[in-house]
Amino acid sequence: MRIPDYPSRDSDKWSQVDAWFSEKLAPEDADLKYALANNTEQGLPTHDVSALQGKMLAIFIQMSRAVRVLEIGTLGGYSTIWMARALPPHGSITTIEFSEHHAEVASQNINKAGLAERVTLHRGAALDVLPTLHAPFDLIFIDADKVNNPHYLDWAIKLSKQGTVIVGDNTVRGGSVIDPSSEDLNVKGLREFVDMISEDERLEATAVQTVGEKGWDGFVMAIVKARL
Repeated sequence: MRIPDYPSRDSDKWSQVDAWFSEKLAPEDADLKYALANNTEQGLPTHDVSALQGKMLAIFIQMSRAVRVLEIGTLGGYSTIWMARALPPHGSITTIEFSEHHAEVASQNINKAGLAERVTLHRGAALDVLPTLHAPFDLIFIDADKVNNPHYLDWAIKLSKQGTVIVGDNTVRGGSVIDPSSEDLNVKGLREFVDMISEDERLEATAVQTVGEKGWDGFVMAIVKARL
């Protein structure tokens, strides 16, 4: 069982509810289970999305009829697999991972899932890779270091079109995101990220808090209304 990133006295109950919904609505097959097991065996941190969150991203892709997806922060490729499977036959996902070791494990997991032809994995700093990519993407998932979230948002907008969906993960952080005095650089990055979204007339956005096996966290979701 995953140790929650932001636990509380109700964490066990949240995890039980997550497990029940996952069994009913987002069951993991052998390839998804292999990815998580391989990540653990290879020493990767347990920062993957949950099964329910992976299924949510997959549904976002289907709802928005996305064909080209960009993921900033691959880790071990668990979320990549969920999203790649949701794409139409001609769809593709471009994913970026800073850690060479994490990228190698992700490559193993993606290959095991039979998705290598659908996924392009870039190794290196996202801010070096993003300027080399060709716009537009239909959905952009931001799930890397939160310090650089403001820069990732800038690039997400540059690589978008009207109707592009932008999703940012880990945006609640146990409630610390509302603390203006926090010295945590990740919190500072997230607060600037949210401020930028709230002030950008090109974006329409909302936030959703989540509780579950990962503890108390959440997502910010935006849609690009127009390119000004």
